[in-house]
Amino acid sequence: MRAIVLDVDDTYRVTELDEPAPGPGEVAVRVAYAGIQWGDTMVEDGIFPVPRPFVPGFEASGHIAAVGAGVDEGRIGEPVAALVPGGAFAEVVVVPAVLALAAGDVPLPVAAGFGWGTPTAYDLVNTAARVGEGESVLIHAAAGAVGTLAAQFARLAGAGRVVGVAGSPARAGYAAAFGFDQVLLRGEFPAGLGAERFDVVLDPVGGRTRRESLRVLAPHGRLVAYGSIDGGEPVLADADELLMSGRSLLTWNSNLLSRTHPERLAGSARRALGLLAGGLIRVDVTAEYDPADLGLAVGRLRAGVTHGKSVLRVAGRLGSRP
Repeated sequence: MRAIVLDVDDTYRVTELDEPAPGPGEVAVRVAYAGIQWGDTMVEDGIFPVPRPFVPGFEASGHIAAVGAGVDEGRIGEPVAALVPGGAFAEVVVVPAVLALAAGDVPLPVAAGFGWGTPTAYDLVNTAARVGEGESVLIHAAAGAVGTLAAQFARLAGAGRVVGVAGSPARAGYAAAFGFDQVLLRGEFPAGLGAERFDVVLDPVGGRTRRESLRVLAPHGRLVAYGSIDGGEPVLADADELLMSGRSLLTWNSNLLSRTHPERLAGSARRALGLLAGGLIRVDVTAEYDPADLGLAVGRLRAGVTHGKSVLRVAGRLGSRP
């Protein structure tokens, strides 16, 4: 098969590799589209130290081509949205069967865009923060894949007010279409909130943003940290100080959950996929790239000029074999 590898010189190259075969509990997916996500920037930047050459890509859609021992052969041919530990930028990728989710009638570009972001947003709102009826929610990185979906899930959970924070006027304008009552620019946070306090804050940014977010929590409020995009100084929290106001600092790590309790992640992902299929949420795929432009796509995501979700066209796009 042909695949895109990230080589030791930080260059993406199409190369010929042996086609992987599924082991026990796994399926092989013939990839139609692959999602492009923040993890791809972290691999390229060396934050995720993986041996190179490495086939990146953590989100795929396509059809199951083969199954390993213990997997129902009736799944062969099934369209799926797959959460992949790596290797999605290839004609075929092997994935745990539990994380190859039946896509039904969801279009394959959207199924690839569903990716890790949708179940992560679902769990941030419903599992970690447990957003309740009438509660107020503040969402950082509001224009990103997780942010736009978290706003939608918060509304479905009954949130009374949803406020976003975005990095530029263009991103703030984009985010506004996803159910936010207000979207601030990052430079306006927290002063632009005045005395407003929130029951829930979702924060993938870290550093100063996390420190200020703790300060805007209402009594009994919950801050859920699920990343540290800024990579700044660690944030130290005084547990006794939090205790006195009933505030909580929580974390959420979908990647870890996929390795420790994959069935729990799969359950949330199936519920989120059902909401997508039912038209109750939308995954906004705003750009499709060919393999030759993968480096450009990852660079645009890193630079913050990407809105919504970008996907890579894989089927029929990796060139002919020599």
